[in-house]
This record gives sequence, C-alpha cells and structure tokens, in this order.
Amino acid sequence: MLIAFDIGNTNTVAGVFNKNALRYKFRYHTSNIETADELALKISMLLKDKEIDKGDITAVIVCSVVPTLTGAYIDIAKPLFGANPIVVGPRVKTGIALLYDNPHEVGADRIANTVGGFVKYGGPLIVVDLGTAITFDAVSAKGEYLGGVIAPGIDTSMASLSKRAAQLPQVGLDKPTKVIGKNTVAAMQSGAVFGFCGLIDTIARKMQKEMGGNPKVVATGGQSYWLKEVSETIEAVDPDLTLFGLLEIWKRNR
Repeated sequence: MLIAFDIGNTNTVAGVFNKNALRYKFRYHTSNIETADELALKISMLLKDKEIDKGDITAVIVCSVVPTLTGAYIDIAKPLFGANPIVVGPRVKTGIALLYDNPHEVGADRIANTVGGFVKYGGPLIVVDLGTAITFDAVSAKGEYLGGVIAPGIDTSMASLSKRAAQLPQVGLDKPTKVIGKNTVAAMQSGAVFGFCGLIDTIARKMQKEMGGNPKVVATGGQSYWLKEVSETIEAVDPDLTLFGLLEIWKRNR
C-alpha cells in the first residue's frame, strides 16, 4: 500500500491507497515545531486507530508547502515504512510542463492538483483549491500547467476580521439560508460564503475567457463542500483530488 501526505499550512491530510483505491484518509493539524520522533508517534497512533498495519505500507509520497516539515517526513519514512519517500517538486517526474516564469515557485500541492485534475477531467481545466489560501490553477488541453491565481483563504480572512474587529466573533462556515443576515453571526456567514463564492466565480470566469476552450472548473480542499450549491461556475467538487494526484505522480516515479 501507498501512503500519501499532503502537508498544508493549516492541516495535513494523509491517504492510504491499496492499488488505485483510497482506502483510508485522516486529517490532522499541521505543527511546524514537531520533531521527527513526535511526528512518527502521531502517525503511528493514527494508523493504529484506523486499524492499519504499518507493515502493509511499502511506499511513501510527500507533498509539502511547509519546508520546515518536509525533512521530518523524509526522516520518518524509512523507520516507519521501510521506504524512501518521493517528495513532489520540479525534479520529480510529473508528466506535465510547468509553464511558469520560475517552476520552483509552483507549490507541490498545485502540481498534484494539476496532475490529478488532468487525469480525471482532462483539459482545459481550472482547479480551485480552498485551504489557507484559495488557489486557482489553469491546465491546458495538453495538460500543461499555465499558471494561476492566489487569493486569501476563507478561514485566514475571517480570523483576521475577528481579530481586528473587537465586536465580531469567530464563526463557523455554514451556508446561510438567506443573504441578508438577521444577526451578527448570520451576517458574517453570509459575507464569507457568498462573498468568497463571488470571488471564486469572478476569477474563474475571467480565467475561462483568457484560456478559451471552455475549461471545466473543479473545486477541491477542505472547504469545497458548500461550493457546488452556491457557485455558478463550479462543475464538480472533488475533495480527494490532491491525494489522487499524488497517487498518479507516485506511479510515474516508482
């Protein structure tokens, strides 16, 4: 089995694949001060909780946007799983061309999204990933990475708003029943959901116009679940797209 780690700034998602099937998935908070030993203990406990035998995992792939943690995952791969990990980056075989001014600036998660998105949906394609930041990645009809857009994430923005405005609380991200809120929490939720949905739809439409060819728009990330009902441009929601992309990259490098 393969274990794939998608290390984000806020959360890390790990997926365990048996051949082409995602059998298990777990999410935990990203802590960039953990030692390799602490990380190994945490992952061992999470696998045990899912009743996964570490001995059944024989391959590891790591996708990280937190450079201070990448080394720790490399260090634990051999002791935990007896495998040298593949670490996603410009030097790894992905099968896609990075048409970016500096390919080293393209985040590993965006590379994984491009690979996974093109394999599953073809091109042209726009992948919208909702995490600490909202990223938009443009994929050509040939599967080339054309570039993209980076905007502040929803939680990032809402936490900043609550911190800077003394009378505004932190609120959960729930889809409002109406745009006009009748209380502070409902008004903030409306601003978050409909406001960011407007941002996503506007950028997606402008990207579609620039790209031509009517690219499909697919959303992924931990906060993508509410988009399909609200967005006018999102055609599919695929929460596991990054993990699937990591599986494909592993296949091309094994």
